[in-house]
Amino acid sequence: MENKKLHILVVDDDNRIRILLKEFLNENNFIVSTAENSEGAKKKLDYLKFDIIILDVMMPGQSGYELTKEIKKKIKIPIILLTAKGEVENRIKGLELGADDYIGKPFEPKELLLRIKNIIKNTNKINLETNYFVGEAKIDLNKMDISLKNNNKKINNSEKKVLIEMLSNPGKTYSREEIGKISGITQERSIDVMITRLRQKLEVNPRNPKYLQTIRGSGYVLWIE
Repeated sequence: MENKKLHILVVDDDNRIRILLKEFLNENNFIVSTAENSEGAKKKLDYLKFDIIILDVMMPGQSGYELTKEIKKKIKIPIILLTAKGEVENRIKGLELGADDYIGKPFEPKELLLRIKNIIKNTNKINLETNYFVGEAKIDLNKMDISLKNNNKKINNSEKKVLIEMLSNPGKTYSREEIGKISGITQERSIDVMITRLRQKLEVNPRNPKYLQTIRGSGYVLWIE
């Protein structure tokens, strides 16, 4: 996950805070967009994909609480609320509405960065007890098998490690070298063979893969609908 630049939306009516956070987060390898109110935030959410929202509670017009409730009904995205210090009840209200964390103003940017990293870590943690779907294929990491059209196929430990990593980061391209480190396989040919085997287990048409694709000159990527 650290190799992929995450896109963060900062929503605050205080221009100084927006500029400060954008500069700080850019320096820490994040892509940052900003909005000064809920309306501006919703417009950006309509056409851009974000990984985390940092949202001020007290804004003119629709409040951060109301926007949190509205967003959480539509999409699954982590939200960190910026609240005034000492407003314990309001912080609890934010968490009840679906916010993932909060931080009281004024705050140290480094503290916010730690909270962002904690959310990223928790968001990308794969639950081995949960079944995952890639198209029509059902992946059971606990039992180490993949079911596709009533046909069950076992995966080995190397394949399992690669699937855990790719399911955690759909859309991320992995080089052969990265896949080798994840799987413990050193020879490039063996890595290609493993990917081919996974395709045969995941894809309806392995020769024309829809989900586990080759990015010419770069490596492999797993897409999830």
